[in-house]
Amino acid sequence: MAQPTFHAPSYDASSIQILEGLAAVRKRPGMYIGSTDTHGLHQLVNEVVDNSIDEVLAGACSEISVTIHADGSCSVRDNGRGIPVEDHPKYHRPTLEIVMTVLHAGSKFDRGAYKVSGGLHGVGVHVVNALSEWFEVRVRRDGHEYFQRYERGTPVAPVTVVGPSDSTGTDTRFKPDGSILETIEFDPETVRRRLKELSFLNAGVTIRFRDERSGKEESFHHAGGIAEFVEDLNQASNALFRPPVFLHAKRDTTDIELALQYTDGYNETTLAFVNNIHTVDGGTHVVGLRAALTRTLNDYARKRGFVKGESEGLTGEDVREGLTCVLSVKVLEPQFEGQTKAKLGNSEVKGQVESAVNQKLAEFLEEHPPTAQALVAKALQAALAREAARKARELTRRKGLLEGGGLPGKLADCHSRDPAQCELFLVEGDSAGGTAKQGRDREFQAILPLRGKILNVEKARLDKMLQNEEIRSLITAIGIGIGDEQDIQRLRYHKVILMTDADVDGSHIRTLLLTLFYRKMPVLITEGRVYIAQAPLYRVQKGPRVLYAYSDEERDAFVEEVGGMKGVTIQRYKGLGEMNAGQLAETTMHPGSRTLLRVTVDDAVRANELFQILMGEEVEPRRHYIEEHAVEVTNLDI
Repeated sequence: MAQPTFHAPSYDASSIQILEGLAAVRKRPGMYIGSTDTHGLHQLVNEVVDNSIDEVLAGACSEISVTIHADGSCSVRDNGRGIPVEDHPKYHRPTLEIVMTVLHAGSKFDRGAYKVSGGLHGVGVHVVNALSEWFEVRVRRDGHEYFQRYERGTPVAPVTVVGPSDSTGTDTRFKPDGSILETIEFDPETVRRRLKELSFLNAGVTIRFRDERSGKEESFHHAGGIAEFVEDLNQASNALFRPPVFLHAKRDTTDIELALQYTDGYNETTLAFVNNIHTVDGGTHVVGLRAALTRTLNDYARKRGFVKGESEGLTGEDVREGLTCVLSVKVLEPQFEGQTKAKLGNSEVKGQVESAVNQKLAEFLEEHPPTAQALVAKALQAALAREAARKARELTRRKGLLEGGGLPGKLADCHSRDPAQCELFLVEGDSAGGTAKQGRDREFQAILPLRGKILNVEKARLDKMLQNEEIRSLITAIGIGIGDEQDIQRLRYHKVILMTDADVDGSHIRTLLLTLFYRKMPVLITEGRVYIAQAPLYRVQKGPRVLYAYSDEERDAFVEEVGGMKGVTIQRYKGLGEMNAGQLAETTMHPGSRTLLRVTVDDAVRANELFQILMGEEVEPRRHYIEEHAVEVTNLDI
């Protein structure tokens, strides 16, 4: 697998530059790691690991080990060059201490030390140190091992030589500070998935992961790079060809890798990375990729006579149906939009990616006629379905205009026209829908009852999807459109709330709705507009005291608190329809007393995998998943 190679340049004290002193990280941690919840906690691990990955990109590191220790700390060890330890020639302090205690101090600002780096915002390990109860670093270089310890960002002793060393590298170990972070318990699966992702993106590196708490160990090494990544993403799908197409090119100083494969499914999965950073909101590199795919497949289709004359040809949606691809670019000076680095802004990268993919993909199609014809045939089928879907949309719009207003007839809309104040409850069944309509606040709460289970869009093309009355009602009520037509500015309700029964059918309906949103209206989820209502399982009463319990544990704790079962009545709610309007409003709908769970996607790779496994065509991966996770099931209703 072709990989970008970089000569490891000199790396010493003069490579380190200070932009400004360490500022109120502990006072405003969210500014640096995004949040103080579990996402922020795991960002600490990512920042330390990214330093080691930067050594990989520099050609100076081949092995990284990450360990979650029994005491709640985490350590990262690499065999890179080791952080410089000598006194800095300009600042007259040990360079290691500067790197660990001064914000925006680092060699990522000096292109002599690192050609490409993910840590270009200069946050990194300094912030990890500041947000740790304690932090220890060991550096192996120049024949010695050096050590320094910090407590809440402050050195407790000078940098000292603790012994000889016949290797090079950096070892760090830190314990997150529970007085600042909401949680300090690492989730091994979150850490594991990021390490696996990095091993795909950096072919040849070996990354080992160990969790002392469970004793589990795993090693990641993927010589096939992002081509193996695509195969891994498609393990629960039926690929149209194997192996994936792999393209590698350089344009100016930008290194471009693309791996793609088509399946017989109908959804697109595109994962884009810049210097190993997952740009979940895309950017100029993704725009270039999509333009190149559309142009190249159209050129091939016209040249071979699949598309004739002055016909419209294939659209972007047509050529991306069933596409799974990973795009990885290495950029010298990436400009990210927003603190979270979620979107690439470099205008020149669009043309670079478009040019590279046009050339390389055209060459591939010419050299592999059977694969090329399979791709064009699938895109042409998508084009026919798109045309049928367009007619279905036009029919729906005309019908809506004739009937007045265009909104679904069963939608009980709210009075307010301010989307920021409005909520839409998607309610399972007409019975519960009727109760919800009685219990709602008509000023800002709208109700849309859903009859039965909506179509599984994981296994349905767009035209078939739009024939489903429930899905059409949903799309019309929400207002943003689907696919490439999505426009979050047209959203009619800033909270879209799923309110289903707490049983198997309710869970299935909820999953079908989430599949629809994730695949066809993903902006709803990325913008944080989708919520899940938490309805109680029990109403427990003794005398005048009433408790709504959301779990068996809450129910049992109340019974114990009131002295046992004598005089206690327990009502088990099997469905929303069993509650009267007042109870439903009080427990599940009223903003002052309800609990809502916001739906987020922190890990797009894992989300894509789960939707394919649980909702896709292939049965065997689903059976394996159920067997593996059956022991974790709680509140099973059969």
